[in-house]
Amino acid sequence: MPELPEAEVVARQLRVHLLGAQLNECRVGRADIVREGLPSLSWYHGAVLEGVERYGKSVALGFKKNGELRYVVAELGMTGLLLFRATQTKYPQHVHVRMSFTGGRESELRYWNPRRFGRLSLLDGAGLDRYRARRFGVDPLTVQGDEFVRLMQDRRGRLKPLLMHQQVIAGIGNIYANEILFRARLHPNREVNRLRGATIITLHGTMQSVLREAISCGGSSVKDFYAPDGTEGRYKRRHLVYGKEGQPCPNRCGRMIRRLLSERSSFFCPACQSNRLPG
Repeated sequence: MPELPEAEVVARQLRVHLLGAQLNECRVGRADIVREGLPSLSWYHGAVLEGVERYGKSVALGFKKNGELRYVVAELGMTGLLLFRATQTKYPQHVHVRMSFTGGRESELRYWNPRRFGRLSLLDGAGLDRYRARRFGVDPLTVQGDEFVRLMQDRRGRLKPLLMHQQVIAGIGNIYANEILFRARLHPNREVNRLRGATIITLHGTMQSVLREAISCGGSSVKDFYAPDGTEGRYKRRHLVYGKEGQPCPNRCGRMIRRLLSERSSFFCPACQSNRLPG
């Protein structure tokens, strides 16, 4: 479930609590939770956490040792969480990695992932560059409006799947795609190549507004998401359409929110998001 806002909340908390701390030990409970780089695990012992970055739905921890930088990239996937030691989990047996620190506000960071759709990757600088190039498109928080227009105008197909295509736009999943499209008054199945430039600019602004608002609320705690300190995201209280099938449209247009079954469930208002409006 974690998407860009949740990953950003995680990255910000890690910066506050662990930046500058030294990694003393990293214990891996099962080898298959590490996608690549497991033989380099011993290098990280004694390294200092120099930076934390978010790429799409992933969080990259940058460690420095003897002048060299290496990275631990955590994919949050559908159920992955990075949690501090005091944060309780429903199923402790699914804590697959434990990282012990000294010199920070927290003494331990754990990687919890019951369904294991996400993995950790241990990468050097070149490896991180390759990882980013093959996995992530533009960042929706930082992409400029003109670049976003060009990106969309070069694409074909339906709008919602494109917003969720991680190699095109990195970080948006089903929850935020639904919320963005409702606020932009665009049907999930609109054909991208029929959107006018002005409509794409509106979509760009709405996309960034929704994501920033969600980050300010700590993300959306739907199902299993918790921030590293155990707090729940409050943005789910502001969801207008996600999971609201059969409820009145919040725009008070008189229609009910409907659910469209495709690759992922789409929640939309058939009046406010008509697929017949000019784009």
